[in-house]
Amino acid sequence: MFRWGILSTAKIAREQVIPAIQDSENGTLAAIASRDFERAKALAERTGAPHAFGSYEEMLASDTIDGVYIPLPTSQHVEWAVRAANAGKHVLVEKPLALKADDIAPVIEARDRNRVLVSEAFMVVHHPQWLKVRELVQSGAIGRLRHVHGAFSYYNVDPDNMRNRPELGGGALPDIGVYPTVTTRFVTGREPVRVQASIERDPTFGTDIYSTVKADFGNFDLTFYVSTQMALRQSMVFHGDAGFIELASPFNAGLYDDHRITVHDRGHAEASVFRFPATQQYRLQVEAFARAAQGSGERIFTLEESILNQRVIDAIYRAGRHDGWEKV
Repeated sequence: MFRWGILSTAKIAREQVIPAIQDSENGTLAAIASRDFERAKALAERTGAPHAFGSYEEMLASDTIDGVYIPLPTSQHVEWAVRAANAGKHVLVEKPLALKADDIAPVIEARDRNRVLVSEAFMVVHHPQWLKVRELVQSGAIGRLRHVHGAFSYYNVDPDNMRNRPELGGGALPDIGVYPTVTTRFVTGREPVRVQASIERDPTFGTDIYSTVKADFGNFDLTFYVSTQMALRQSMVFHGDAGFIELASPFNAGLYDDHRITVHDRGHAEASVFRFPATQQYRLQVEAFARAAQGSGERIFTLEESILNQRVIDAIYRAGRHDGWEKV
């Protein structure tokens, strides 16, 4: 069993990743670390983790864990991914790994030097609905892909929430803008060459709260909008000349809507529906990571892919400062 340590008591760890580890077939929750020992101890007791640590450094130095999951604020991801790798631990780090593509280089260096696995936690690439969309698009089920459209929004105006604090890496693009880009790249196997963007920032927080984006992939376009101050919505549509594919809840399946994709024909006269009701994408993610860390050779989301995706977000920010196209 792969022995997991959790670096902090963050909400996504408590609500998503820890339950996924507990349900997994090849992993066990071994330790919780927090800068507040009482918080670490309380969560360890609640979740059945046998070890609690009052510092991140203490847990990384322990031989009770094989790898860590890092759900710290975005601004701390690179630092602690490097420190965990240098401690000889495998690392699953919450997205986004970095705030700039160039910041990922030290993580790659630490990964290679210490011969550990380091991966950015994009759970969506493990969900069978996305594997099915990739299969359908690449097999020509909707003909020539011409356009992809996405939307991801929620409403959060809490000034203490990290998503509204620029010094912690807050903003809509780092938090949720990464999803339309990573899934489009995953499905098509292609990279955008240029982007256009319009970005609105909150006058008090200073974070980007609404962005509309157009990305040119050469033979098709991706358009999407993301917002941290709009009503909750998720959508992704892949539109070809012979049909189109809609995902009901592309990024948080089971929360925003059902685990369902619908494939429409050209004349909108017939549709095929694929459902994946029992899927737990966080469990699939931690199981795949543990297998890869133990030498299965299984493909996981690599740091090289992280760089490519972050380059898109970097280009969007640059494009938002002027009219016209920005090269990725």
